[in-house]
Amino acid sequence: MGEGDLDARVRMLAFEFLDRQTQVHGDVLPYAVLTAGFEFEGTRVPLLGPQGIFKPKVLPEIPLSITTAPVVEGKQRPYDDELDYDGMIRYRYRGTDPAHRDNVGLRLAMKKQIPLIYLFGLAKGEYMPIWPAFIVGDDPAALTFTVAVDEKRMIKLAGTPETPIDEDRRRYVTQHAKVRLHQQEFRLRVLRAYQNRCAICRLRHQELLEAAHILPDWHPDGQPVLPNGLSLCQLHHGAFDRNILGIRPDLVIELRRDVLEETDGPMLQHGLQGFQGKKIWVPAKPVDKPDPERLEERYEMFKKAM
Repeated sequence: MGEGDLDARVRMLAFEFLDRQTQVHGDVLPYAVLTAGFEFEGTRVPLLGPQGIFKPKVLPEIPLSITTAPVVEGKQRPYDDELDYDGMIRYRYRGTDPAHRDNVGLRLAMKKQIPLIYLFGLAKGEYMPIWPAFIVGDDPAALTFTVAVDEKRMIKLAGTPETPIDEDRRRYVTQHAKVRLHQQEFRLRVLRAYQNRCAICRLRHQELLEAAHILPDWHPDGQPVLPNGLSLCQLHHGAFDRNILGIRPDLVIELRRDVLEETDGPMLQHGLQGFQGKKIWVPAKPVDKPDPERLEERYEMFKKAM
């Protein structure tokens, strides 16, 4: 088996492994799953290692994955990826030596247009995999590579027929991937702050919880930050977004008048009406609590919708 065939087989098995794992766990995968990896001809193949640019021993020369480290509470991310002027992702070199073997490996991936896995650290032990990711630019002066994400149907491995690269498609897919990454990061941080429970009904099933924006993302103060977030179950998130349910700055819940007066069985009574006048549960840490000014402005929106 030639090196190209070996690389292609391992890479395709890695992509298939991610497909299976995301079907089980959702978009966010635990560190343990990624480090355990899969078996290839009796050899364990992990998908990430201690360094950001990772090549498992089974691969001859080109890395399998690149990783952005998760935020550690109280510390700045070692390097936060960002969209450059062209809509792609900027990814930092390993160290400051452009000739480091990891940087050389990514340069070779760029030359051959070999697909990689991009692992974005959302929080400690939680990563969101995006693939296929391609190195499309190299800037030694800034010590960064440019990364683009493409559709899964466009995965191309060494030795397969060349297909034209649609830069506009890659730019669009990359921008969409960035939005998904930051949405997931916001959700994970909010749910952790609220100890994986709904602020209204205390439901603890994480798969049924969502991160609600107090002020919507179109608002100037609608950033995806903890003071603008609430952990809500799907029912109460929907009710909050549609101004069926409002939250006063003093954290007291109010229901829209017509909903309070409606008679529609136990779900309405216990799922919504029963929370009228009660307080939401919020985290103990002041930095994690909802911003009273944002709550006040959102409450005014609710009153206008009544």
